[in-house]
Amino acid sequence: MRTMSTLRIAVLTFALLSAAATPAFAQLAVIDAATTARNRTTAALKELLYRLQVQEHDKLIQMARRLSDLTNLSKYRLDDVPRWRTHGSSDFLFASGYLDALTFGDPAGAAYSRLVAAIERSPRLASLPPSARRLLASRLANVDLADAASMAGIHASGQSRVDGRRSELQAIDGLQRDVTDPSLEQSATAVLDKISGAGLIGARQRQERIQLMTSVLEQLLLDGKLARDAEASALNMQLTRWRDGPAADRAFVAGSGHALSTWRQP
Repeated sequence: MRTMSTLRIAVLTFALLSAAATPAFAQLAVIDAATTARNRTTAALKELLYRLQVQEHDKLIQMARRLSDLTNLSKYRLDDVPRWRTHGSSDFLFASGYLDALTFGDPAGAAYSRLVAAIERSPRLASLPPSARRLLASRLANVDLADAASMAGIHASGQSRVDGRRSELQAIDGLQRDVTDPSLEQSATAVLDKISGAGLIGARQRQERIQLMTSVLEQLLLDGKLARDAEASALNMQLTRWRDGPAADRAFVAGSGHALSTWRQP
């Protein structure tokens, strides 16, 4: 009996251990509709962002391609560029200084002053009547203004030629070499540097152009003053003729008659 009881206990223990070790196949699956919809939306959004990033990457690669990938940049080079014209002063005996000033500049206007006729300074100018002194001072001022405008224009012309030969042509040639360089290793920063260099050269050229235009404007202002003075002189002569004409005619007739009546054969 004791042996049977021990056997039953052993069988029961084995059965319990076997039941505990067997996996449970009767588990129930729980589905949450809200969580599933959220996960599906998140997955679709991530897929859309991924495709968008791929398109942006492709577009950046396309934009980063240089023009040299599509065509030869050497066709944009200008090899036969007109050079700055210089005056051969050695070929002209009497105007060599003036031509050198047009080529190299002359801030003091020494070459121009040596070439033009000088005006004599007379102390009698202060002793003239106010009207005559004002008229003569206006004509002298025309000469001074013409000298100043001519000196400024000569120096501006010479400085433009010097800057063009010494720095501007070399800068443009260097920029042309960099722009037409077919190397694919140049980054966007290098391209921006080229654009900055082109903008700097353009600013210098605009400055030179403004200086030349200023010289032309000064000359036009001088021409306008000379034309105005000539017109004023002609009008003053006409007004004086209208004002003093009858008296002058009577005096002329009286003097002529007196001369004729008193003339005798020597």
